[in-house]
Amino acid sequence: MSLQSALSPLVSAAIEAALGPEHAGADPVLRPSQFADIQANAALALAKRAGRPPRDVAAAIVEHLAADGVLAQVEISGPGFINLTLDDAWIGNRVSAMSADERLGVPRQETQTVPIDYSAPNVAKEMHVGHLRTTVVGDALARTLEHLGHHVIRQNHIGDWGTPFGMLIEHLLEVGEDSDEARLLETDPNAFYQAARGRFESDEDFATRSRSRVVALQAGDAETLRLWTGLVELSTHYFNRIYGTLGVTLTDADLAGESTYNDDLAAICAELEAAGIATMSEGALCVFLEGYTGREGRPVPLIIRKSDGGYGYGTTDLATVRHRVRDLVADRILYVVGAPQSLHLNMVWDTARLAGWLPESVEVVHVQIGNVLGEDRKILRTRSGAPLRLMALLEEAVATARAVIDEARPDLPEETRATIAPQIGIGAVKYADLSVAHDSEYVFDLSRMVSLTGNTGPYLQYAAARVRSIFRTAGVGPEQARGRIVVTEPAERELALELIEFGEVVAQVGAALEPHRLCGYLFQVAQAFSAFYENCPVLKAEDPAVRESRLALCAVTLDVLVTGLGLLGIEAPEEM
Repeated sequence: MSLQSALSPLVSAAIEAALGPEHAGADPVLRPSQFADIQANAALALAKRAGRPPRDVAAAIVEHLAADGVLAQVEISGPGFINLTLDDAWIGNRVSAMSADERLGVPRQETQTVPIDYSAPNVAKEMHVGHLRTTVVGDALARTLEHLGHHVIRQNHIGDWGTPFGMLIEHLLEVGEDSDEARLLETDPNAFYQAARGRFESDEDFATRSRSRVVALQAGDAETLRLWTGLVELSTHYFNRIYGTLGVTLTDADLAGESTYNDDLAAICAELEAAGIATMSEGALCVFLEGYTGREGRPVPLIIRKSDGGYGYGTTDLATVRHRVRDLVADRILYVVGAPQSLHLNMVWDTARLAGWLPESVEVVHVQIGNVLGEDRKILRTRSGAPLRLMALLEEAVATARAVIDEARPDLPEETRATIAPQIGIGAVKYADLSVAHDSEYVFDLSRMVSLTGNTGPYLQYAAARVRSIFRTAGVGPEQARGRIVVTEPAERELALELIEFGEVVAQVGAALEPHRLCGYLFQVAQAFSAFYENCPVLKAEDPAVRESRLALCAVTLDVLVTGLGLLGIEAPEEM
């Protein structure tokens, strides 16, 4: 039970009793306060309606406010604020209840089916830093929504179809399916792609064969499809190396590429044209929607069949919407995609609603992804100006973390340092990405990311490792420290108050689709634990009952840190 859920009914009941039933259901407007645990601003909002001064309204509310063992002190301050201080015993009981709850107070919500479209790399192309955020944010949302009880369907909408595959297949045939160059698709796909592109641009016979191969692919030629399948499989091995390094939950079963919908595209066009939603314009089949205009007020079309008879992203994306509603029975569909795709996605969704494929009961959300910037505050690239390879970035993060560990903890065994370096390095990158709003830009700074101080992943990991060290010294496991928690000292109180909020924060992340809220919360928990650690001896507490209470408080802290980091897709090393 969070502070909000505990206090809101009490204040609401007091409002109704003080001002009459016509004010039943009034918002208590509870906010954190520097003067008390929480502040109710209800009097300010209700004074005008009640026709009374705010302090008089506040006094009437306080008079009818039942403490119910929850509140230790209630004060009116300023123009009519009501400062609420919680009872230490109530706080101790709430955090003790968390200790006995395997879900740590996280509510299990009414299940929705939620397809999440994220990552979406291209076959035979390198994953670059631009894929980092959609992959990491999408995975954190998938983990969080599943933890809340929803049925999450991961949808990795890879680019695995279209005209480039003609030249890629022809190049594969030239170099040999088992050649070292073919294996570049697993390690350096850009090299394979650029070699194929070079042949296409320099050799007209090769280009002609490539165009014919595209026709054969689209016609379903068995041998061409076999070769195409080989290309996809080799690229999938490469994707999985990235996903394994990042520690995300995407698997081959989640692949739902453009090719998945190829057989549906003609029907999509036919249905839209028959319904009068799509019309011919300059040889192309287009949808013109109200409110979408470009330069000089000209309508912006959603092209669903090009003048050469081919299909574009609009057609495929319409097919995905229809599939996710009809076949997956989605209640809510999330698209974790770059912010520049907003116009395109909205046109697709509006078209799908006109066609009846996307009912109003199904919510679609664009979880907009901002750019990763270099120190020059421009999109992060290599010195040559090329997009930075994601694997190179991750390898550098692990190497940087290893250097920090070697300097800070040379006493740790080599095997231990080798184990925790990727946990810290990858965790640092993921936390830096997730700790800012997903639609915001941020500067990629590895030296700051791997720091053990400040709002970083390693700082949170270190807090969890420090809790574990207490239990190692005590010679007991955290699971054994489940006694009653008694709160008496200020630092105990502040830590317990933070822990109580865990369930509410996770629920907010699921509702608002904002993982940075969980990052900010976990940072506050780590800071509160640091203050507790400095001010409240645990193992050296003179009173055995105090020792057991503080060990139990440490156990809940560890559970919250490890579970919270896990929802973000970040590991918590045993020691650091």
